[in-house]
Amino acid sequence: MLKRRWRLDGQTALVTGASAGIGLAITRELLGFGANVLMVARDEDALMNARDELGDEFPEADVAAMPADVSGDEDRQAILDWVEDQGNGLNILVNNAGGNVSKAAVDYTEDEWREIFETNLFSAFELSRYAHPLLLRHAMSSIVNVGSVSGLISVRTGAPYGMTKAALHQLTRNLAVEWAEDGIRVNAVAPWYIRTRRTSGPLSDPDYYEEVMTRTPMRRVGEPEEVAAAVAFLCLPASSYVTGECIAVDGGFLRYGF
Repeated sequence: MLKRRWRLDGQTALVTGASAGIGLAITRELLGFGANVLMVARDEDALMNARDELGDEFPEADVAAMPADVSGDEDRQAILDWVEDQGNGLNILVNNAGGNVSKAAVDYTEDEWREIFETNLFSAFELSRYAHPLLLRHAMSSIVNVGSVSGLISVRTGAPYGMTKAALHQLTRNLAVEWAEDGIRVNAVAPWYIRTRRTSGPLSDPDYYEEVMTRTPMRRVGEPEEVAAAVAFLCLPASSYVTGECIAVDGGFLRYGF
């Protein structure tokens, strides 16, 4: 019984933005707990390479991949049609796909800020709604949204990114309450700086890096696997009484005062 609480054997998970960084780490973590994973990402070459690599690493698991852009509704619907065609319903949805263009608020074009909203927020809302009937097929399902500390405090990412992440955290709370009676738990994680390709540019500036370290009590950048571990916990039966929560994976950043 104890072992089953810490396993995802036989469960099917859909992870967006799964070809690299945090999304790839989440996929690997869920596979390690016994889940079968459906991977989605825009970059087809990177996605298929990741799928093949994980297939070799976890030969006993089912790893499937579909190239798609979650910022467009046509692709969102195609993703859920693909999931439904698998025939197993869905136990876990991880809304991880995201993007950003960082600049002053007055400098954004309408296309730029709308693209950020479509990718970071509207995709999670729509995929969650489309996935609802599939998640209902199982007694206990879960959604995990990958938010950001920028949705809780200003961290120079640009206003649209912070707005989308704040709204994603609120979406998490609303769906958690609304869908609790359906047996669907909804939670989120909020990372600070994590060592990925996207953060390598800003963190390559020694002065900026030192500023980040000064504001991070643990004095280091996080690893994608550390975010993935928090996501996996929120998917496990062991967290069956946890819903509507947003767990910061930030080395203490949000708790740092003076």
